[in-house]
Amino acid sequence: MKVYLAGPEVFFANGETLIQRKRSLTLQYGFHPNIWMGDAEIPDDKFGSGLYISAANEVVMRDSDFVIANITPFRGFAADVGTSFELGFMCALDRPAFAYSNDPRHYEERIVGHFGGTLAVRDDGVFRADDGQMVEYHDMADNLMLDGGIAARGGIVARPKSGTLLPADDLSMFEECLSAARRFFDGNSQ
Repeated sequence: MKVYLAGPEVFFANGETLIQRKRSLTLQYGFHPNIWMGDAEIPDDKFGSGLYISAANEVVMRDSDFVIANITPFRGFAADVGTSFELGFMCALDRPAFAYSNDPRHYEERIVGHFGGTLAVRDDGVFRADDGQMVEYHDMADNLMLDGGIAARGGIVARPKSGTLLPADDLSMFEECLSAARRFFDGNSQ
């Protein structure tokens, strides 16, 4: 079975090493890591290269049986937007989906932190930021469409149970997803 490994690791300083570690773990669980690694000539212009990489990743996703996505907050309080797209793309293909975050906090907790603790239930009974915008409050790892899409396809969102924020290169939650996927495809309950 081919698994698409979605996540922002490609941007990390140690990204290549981390991706290789993930590939190795994936093989240990009996899955084939399906990742586009830039093994073709990319156009010289910036926009053209972006389109090329996007299209190449879509080809790899279509060729994958399921997805494991790293939705640890990246450059802000939410999952990497590219990873979110990839997760949604795979859900739209109705492929099993699994995700993990090395941040144990719920989405709304991270938003409270981002806004300096100024979120509250307002006069209309809705949880809002100072700018008046509603904040999702569903005890989920990220936006409800991510958690919901994963749950609807039998997957899990793995997060640290200890309440401790794990380092970006800690793969224990990734491994929890691999284990859950193995049980899922072997027909055992999660």
